[in-house]
Amino acid sequence: MTFIISSSAFEQGHKIPKAHTCDGDDISPPIWWEGEPIDTSTFALIMEDPDAPGGTFTHWMVYNLPASCHELEKIIPIQKNLDNGAIQAKNDFGKIGYRGPCPPKGEEHRYFFRIFALKKKLPHESIHSGTDFHEALKGLILDKAEYMGTY
Repeated sequence: MTFIISSSAFEQGHKIPKAHTCDGDDISPPIWWEGEPIDTSTFALIMEDPDAPGGTFTHWMVYNLPASCHELEKIIPIQKNLDNGAIQAKNDFGKIGYRGPCPPKGEEHRYFFRIFALKKKLPHESIHSGTDFHEALKGLILDKAEYMGTY
C-alpha cells in the first residue's frame, strides 16, 4: 500500500479554505494518512510554505505522533503537549501549534503538508525550527507522504 496524506477540507493542489488561514479563524484543517510501513514507530508532520519572501516558512510541526494515530482532526489545541503524547513545536511565527497561510496580499503561495513515518521517537525537546525538524529526521525516515494546498 502507498503511504498517503490527505485532507477533507480541500483537494490536492487546490485552495485552502479561508477558515484555515489568517484571513479566517486560523484553525488547523483535518488531516489523515494511511499506508505507512508496518514497522513505523511514530509520525512527524510539518507544514511549510516554500514561496515565502524570506525562504521556506514553517507553519506547523507535530512530532512523536503514535503509530496508532492516523489523523489530526480540525482545531488541534494550541498547546505543546497533545493528549495522544505528540508534541507541537514553535512555528516560524514563534507560536506553538498551527498557524495557517498568511501570504502577502496579491500573491498565491503553496503550502505543503508532509507526514513522515519514523523508526523511533524524537527526543522530547529536539525541535525548535524547521531546520531542526529536518535534521532530527535524518536516518529515521521509513517513508513520507505529501499534500499541497494553495492560498
